[in-house]
Amino acid sequence: MRVILGIDPGSVKTGWGVIALEGSTPHYRASGILKLGQGTMAERLLILHDGLSDVLATYAPNEAAIEEVFLAKNFQSALKLGQARGVAMLAAGRANIPLREFAAKTVKQAICGQGQAAKAQVQNMVMKTLKLTENPGEDAADALAIALCAGYSKTGDAAHARFRLSSRSRSGSRWRMKDESA
Repeated sequence: MRVILGIDPGSVKTGWGVIALEGSTPHYRASGILKLGQGTMAERLLILHDGLSDVLATYAPNEAAIEEVFLAKNFQSALKLGQARGVAMLAAGRANIPLREFAAKTVKQAICGQGQAAKAQVQNMVMKTLKLTENPGEDAADALAIALCAGYSKTGDAAHARFRLSSRSRSGSRWRMKDESA
């Protein structure tokens, strides 16, 4: 069974969500928001690391996923977000859990069917998919969406396979693996 931790990083609060996949059916395990407070950045990053370490120890995921960096409003925001992402990635790495990154558009596409979905649409689809009776909150819902996206995506060699049309048939009926070393 795949148990996936999704992380929606932030420098003031970080959402997290854990799902389990039985076959292709996702099941809600837990979610929450780590409130990092208004202390120094070093203090907030320590709270983030300790909080995620607790989540990892409690729910024992065997995979993790995090949202990729997006274009922030200013360089200070981007720097702080990058620091939070780094600490989240470190927590997963220290727990020896493989971590994948997904762009926000990719997550929205996987959950709602379109990359331009609004936050409310993502929250509603997460609730519907996981059969939640209450909204877990914006950041936790985003983290659950990231976990679902990881669950829907391929893993292992299949995730890295590149296909190209065979030179013998341009009709689209013959495909073969492309050697990535070439």
